[in-house]
Amino acid sequence: MLPPNNQLNLCFAHVAYRFGDRFAARSTGIRFVEVRDRAALDAAIGGCDVLVCSGLWRNDLPAIAPRLKFVQSASAGTDQYDREVFRAHGMRLASGQGVNANAVSEHAIALMLALLRRIPEARDNQAKRFWRGMMGDFAKREDEAGGKTAVVVGLGRIGGRIARLCKALGMTVVGVRQNVAGGAEGADEVHSFRDLNSVLPRADFLILACPLTDETRGLVNAAALAALKPTAQVINVARGRVVDEPAIVSALQEGRIAGAALDVTADEPLPAESPLWDMPNVLITPHTGGETHMYEDNVLDFMMENIARLQRGEAALVNKIV
Repeated sequence: MLPPNNQLNLCFAHVAYRFGDRFAARSTGIRFVEVRDRAALDAAIGGCDVLVCSGLWRNDLPAIAPRLKFVQSASAGTDQYDREVFRAHGMRLASGQGVNANAVSEHAIALMLALLRRIPEARDNQAKRFWRGMMGDFAKREDEAGGKTAVVVGLGRIGGRIARLCKALGMTVVGVRQNVAGGAEGADEVHSFRDLNSVLPRADFLILACPLTDETRGLVNAAALAALKPTAQVINVARGRVVDEPAIVSALQEGRIAGAALDVTADEPLPAESPLWDMPNVLITPHTGGETHMYEDNVLDFMMENIARLQRGEAALVNKIV
């Protein structure tokens, strides 16, 4: 399906990631181009057999890419790719699922610990050169993870590792996943999505690590937030639209939950007028949970394995979508 390496042409298309630099360091001898915008992608795609892409993808690209046979998504999410377009053009598609499992799970734990240890407040005080004294008020004092309960929604590679990391911190972990038969993945117990609201009153932290699907869109709605206790906090490293954003804004403003740490929002970048920016009980990171020094190399490992399989005529791919 794919030509041998000495005839193969790759295209890396991403606004920021440095796939070209990391691929060149491998000295494979395979020709490649790297583009940063859609105009450059349009100009390059006609001569390419393989494309590594995520946000720059458009479903009209196959019409101007007669050689293109395989797309390696640089992201775990593949909502932007029309499967029927791939089938119609005889093209293959694989996701980057798992490429950032370590990064995102560690980011979720970092956000949780930042809220527990009041790190954002300490950083703000540092900027003001303010040395806060010892705190008598329990509500304003730092806390610790041991003995707390985390409800982790989604127990795939990311959520499963979050569960195991929470256990290492001495927490009780309640897992929630679409298919309970998929296993607990380190959680103390596992429940289905339909039982989410029944376990939420136990949560000190609600940690979201599920994919965005028809079933999970708006899963954390007003009713779910009302089921949380006032001291609970929400961590979202999934997708912004898993949460009903107006509902969580209201819950935060009215003190019905204690706080939130959000790596993802319904609209990205988060609009300047969003009240989330100014809330003292909200920590925002700009969808950087998956970014590490290792990201490009992890994607390239998947790509190279899939190229080798396609060159051998194999149908199975790592993270096959089409």
